[in-house]
Amino acid sequence: MGPIDSLIHLLNFAAPALVVGALTALLARVFIKKGPARQALYAQAAINFVAGLVALLAGLVVFGHDGKMATYAVLVLACASSQWLMARR
Repeated sequence: MGPIDSLIHLLNFAAPALVVGALTALLARVFIKKGPARQALYAQAAINFVAGLVALLAGLVVFGHDGKMATYAVLVLACASSQWLMARR
């Protein structure tokens, strides 16, 4: 496998965390009506992305390969939990 293929595999591994993190931050704007002390949208999406990526990496370590539904469930829980913690401040 060449370096371009490795990069594509890495980007495909991180894509679910990016999408779920960004959608969680966007939907939080709709459903959580907090005061003006919110963080910027890109900061929320970045924090959710990192939390989701950690969840995907943990699933890779635990199960030995990616793509398990349990890993994706933990990804959603991790992004939702990080968004909830940011909304509490």
